[in-house]
Amino acid sequence: MKTVPVGVSNRHVHLSQEHIQVLFGEGYNLTQAKMLAQPGQFASGEFVNLVGSKGTIEGVRVLGPARKDTQVELAVTDSYKLGLKPPVRDSGDLKGSPGLTITGPCGAVTLAEGAIIAARHIHMHSADAEGLSLKNGDRAKVQVNGPRGGVFDEVLIRVSDSFVTEMHIDTDEANAFGLANGQLVGIILK
Repeated sequence: MKTVPVGVSNRHVHLSQEHIQVLFGEGYNLTQAKMLAQPGQFASGEFVNLVGSKGTIEGVRVLGPARKDTQVELAVTDSYKLGLKPPVRDSGDLKGSPGLTITGPCGAVTLAEGAIIAARHIHMHSADAEGLSLKNGDRAKVQVNGPRGGVFDEVLIRVSDSFVTEMHIDTDEANAFGLANGQLVGIILK
């Protein structure tokens, strides 16, 4: 069994450059507050509010750098508070997902679609994937040991030479299994 570290993903927003300008002002660029495990990715110093039909979640961190499309990643419990029913999707698969309003210090953006619950996934360096006979797009099972242990099924494998191998799950999943950042889980090999 190959072990990989866990990265717990809180609710967050990826913004297009166009939406950064609307929310934070003309000519604005995101600031880097903390680098993330994946090269080039960072937690910005910027926060927005999410507004749904049933409620608002304030102080949601924006992750950088800017993306082609704005995407809001939620946990199931977040979606209840907002009054949304987002699908579980691979990152970037936004077609037909529910929209919501994002507010910032300088304006607001109302999305027709863009809210998802990110599918659990493993960012895997190409060398690690090759050693495990896995390829981009495969699905795997992952074993969690401990007092709240169990098995994650349907874990998407995302492979790139630029990735650091790490499994990403949301806060609901982490809480259910008693997991925290950096803990090790095992990929079940067939």
